[in-house]
Amino acid sequence: MDSIQNKTIAIIGGGPGGLTLARLLQIKGVRVNVYERDENEHVRVQGATLDLHQESGLKALEEAGLTAAFKANYRPGADHMRIVDKNATILMDEAVNDREELFRPEIDRGPLRKILLDSLMPGTLSWDSHFKAMSPEGNGWNLQFHNGAMAYADVVIAADGANSKIRPLITPIRPFYAGITIVEGAVYQSETTIPVLHELLQGGKIFALGDSKTLIVSSKGDGSVVFYTGCKTDEFWYKTSGIDFTNKREVLNWFNTAFADWNPLWTELFEKAESTFIPRPQYCMPPDQQWEALSNVTMLGDAAHLMPPYAGEGVNMAMLDALELAHALTNEDFQDTQSPLRFMKRICVEGPEKWHRPPWSKPNPCTLQMG
Repeated sequence: MDSIQNKTIAIIGGGPGGLTLARLLQIKGVRVNVYERDENEHVRVQGATLDLHQESGLKALEEAGLTAAFKANYRPGADHMRIVDKNATILMDEAVNDREELFRPEIDRGPLRKILLDSLMPGTLSWDSHFKAMSPEGNGWNLQFHNGAMAYADVVIAADGANSKIRPLITPIRPFYAGITIVEGAVYQSETTIPVLHELLQGGKIFALGDSKTLIVSSKGDGSVVFYTGCKTDEFWYKTSGIDFTNKREVLNWFNTAFADWNPLWTELFEKAESTFIPRPQYCMPPDQQWEALSNVTMLGDAAHLMPPYAGEGVNMAMLDALELAHALTNEDFQDTQSPLRFMKRICVEGPEKWHRPPWSKPNPCTLQMG
């Protein structure tokens, strides 16, 4: 499509959604630049493993020509899931499922990022490019970054996550607090530091439930585990509680109080964890959000339809957004850029019932924001 082939696309954010979009557009010959705030590819690769789904994340990788690379890097057996009660009694033991329609393979965030980065043309991604602001320039945008750099783009795609700096330029609608705060921690060398929990994990995930609280433990390929408590709190509890989350003893005391009736086995996670914990209030977007489609800026992933992580859909939604946006931008039926951006806005906001979806597309989980 001439209207996009002669333009430069700037993607703000080098997460899975932004990198997938860059790869898919480059395959079609579109000029793309990705701007990422991390200093390099090895910084801040945190969090639990990601399970990719056939109809979304895996579909995007397939069309990006990266299925073989994914199969060489995913973690067989990591999709083993156990649901237990607060006493660590196993309530459900879901073994690895190899049925294609139910297959949700797990991959660590670092290897997934590397697969996507290695697929891009040299010079596509600019590291240490923390987005600061952008202003109109002709039919496009002048971009400013905290490192003092500047760039021009005809079209800007916000893939900058939950705290998107670009979203306010598109809509004043803000995410609202979901009522839950997560406290995240990590334990290294779990086989030797927490052997009983390591054995309970079986290389997969544990979901512990009880007393309207959750504790999720996830194994990683480097031998570590990450864990997340989930509690109903006030929105700014992480500030008003008086807890210093860099102080292991204070966090441990909080856990022993908040989870007082839980099996002491779980306390070992906090005793053996790294000293810094991360409180994460959870937010989501209103399911009835609306905005006017613009001709040269849009958003995908968490920037567009943030939701808490419990459904495991976040990365899949972002990668499906990237797939559908790449198709729309390079679709010859669209002779301008506003039409595909309007298309993307409607499928993310209104869902498939209110907008005809093209034959490449499958139902988008954008409408699962409150799931």
